[in-house]
Amino acid sequence: MISAKRPWLAHYDPGVPSEVDYPKAPLYALLQESARRFPEKVAVFFYGKELRYRELLDLSLRFARGLLERGLQKGDRVALMLPNTPQYVIAYFGTLLAGGVVVNLNPLYTSRELRLLLGDSGARFLVALDLLFPRFLEIEREVSVAKVLTTGIQDWLPPPLNLLYLERARREMGWQPLPEHPLREAFERLLESPPLEEPVPSLPSDVAVLQYTGGTTGTPKGAMLSHENLMANVHQVWAWMEAGRHRQDKLRLTEGEEVGLCAIPFFHVFGMTVGLNLGIKGGGKLILVPRPEPRELLDLIEDHKVTLFPGVPTLYVGLMQAPNFGHRDLTSLKFCISGAAPLPVEVARRFEAETGALLVEGYGLTEASPVVHSNPLFGQRKVGSVGLPLPGVEAKVVDERGQEVPVGEVGELIVRGPNVMKGYWNRPTETSEALKGGWLFTGDMARMDEEGYFYIVDRKKDLIIAGGYNIYPREVEEVLYAHPAVMEAAVVGVPDPYRGETVKAFVVLKPEYRGTVTERELEEHCRRNLAAYKVPRLWEFREELPKSLVGKVLRRVLREEGGGA
Repeated sequence: MISAKRPWLAHYDPGVPSEVDYPKAPLYALLQESARRFPEKVAVFFYGKELRYRELLDLSLRFARGLLERGLQKGDRVALMLPNTPQYVIAYFGTLLAGGVVVNLNPLYTSRELRLLLGDSGARFLVALDLLFPRFLEIEREVSVAKVLTTGIQDWLPPPLNLLYLERARREMGWQPLPEHPLREAFERLLESPPLEEPVPSLPSDVAVLQYTGGTTGTPKGAMLSHENLMANVHQVWAWMEAGRHRQDKLRLTEGEEVGLCAIPFFHVFGMTVGLNLGIKGGGKLILVPRPEPRELLDLIEDHKVTLFPGVPTLYVGLMQAPNFGHRDLTSLKFCISGAAPLPVEVARRFEAETGALLVEGYGLTEASPVVHSNPLFGQRKVGSVGLPLPGVEAKVVDERGQEVPVGEVGELIVRGPNVMKGYWNRPTETSEALKGGWLFTGDMARMDEEGYFYIVDRKKDLIIAGGYNIYPREVEEVLYAHPAVMEAAVVGVPDPYRGETVKAFVVLKPEYRGTVTERELEEHCRRNLAAYKVPRLWEFREELPKSLVGKVLRRVLREEGGGA
């Protein structure tokens, strides 16, 4: 029976359950189960280096024992500062098998950011690229790290790629062999340990990962994601894809047969869940990409017949701008799942038209492990909507008093489910503000239609108030993306002495339109499609927009740079 409180259930694809059944087991059980079912299947591919599922589990168990032999205690934090490499996957599952807690760190962090997050998490171990060890040395006396395990990209490349990489690293990045240091040890030494016979027991409620929020405002907060949170979210997304397992056409999904392109960093929560954990759950072959470039990604899709490709909007835009994109054989692609940032409608239309794959937008946030909504794979996908709540997720839109608003009205989106975090690490005040009665207050402004489809209007903090009017940047950006000359667009509010704020648009034009399309033309386009008060009054053309490593446009940077305009 479809509840009036959950109208979205009527629009699920056939075969998708209303609730999700997931094992109350530690997250590492995903790897154990796939190693049991698909021992000889390739789990990881890295520039010619392959690891089969039985090998990946064996190496992870060796790493786990190595950590325990070096003093890891149950619940100790192990920070991973690695791109998408075999070492990341081994360290991730090895830490969990040893009873540790993974702390994901961006390899681009400065020494200041590294000090902040290592200090806040209290990490006892750090696993990092050899190139990053000097950055740690700048702050070693200010943190409690007892052991740094270093490894190199070259260590897991087959010859002659390993030698070619080393030569390039010396020439372009100043790589040189690391000196002896009492805290440093080679990552590979731990793999010489015998495999751990039995994993350290973990309860479903134990913290598995400390995932720090972006920290674009104020100090980053560590979301405590439990084994149950992450296990539940993997199975929620898996259940959503169940519809594809019963098809008899190209879009049929088969366990142990799919090939996933892992271009989104695993240290990002979207890459960790939808790239790594989901891929391992399905017994798939994961193509690891530490530094995605459009041409390389297109080569990998063609060469390995990639079927699943999680990404972010800027990644799909980049692919479509690559030379010869229209002449590539991308017919193996089945599903591309877009997350981490809003997907412009026009980008989705163009990508699907040119590839034949389904590009489905979802929505999530770090505190929910992260996925909470997705458009149906085969059912109705509404323009501009992030879709329906996943199985087991409750969602509603509320006003400032926490009261549910009528259908179609804008308010704050709140969600509840087994994937919602335990809280923020050592931050009880922030936890009580975000979690109320089991509901996670997302900080996103949204509306729900009569059929249960949700629309993210904008981030609460990105709302522009100009002359008393509320203006949502995403609405303006969608209009800009509909103009044929626009490749990328971002809209922010900048101070205005009369209106309080005014709308400023930053635009990247497609190469063939640069120098020919003017502000006036874009302004007229906006006036035809927006109320006058929403039309940008300030314009700036750029070669590119500032982005995070996963492709999110950094509005904060644009606000700072455009504030005096």
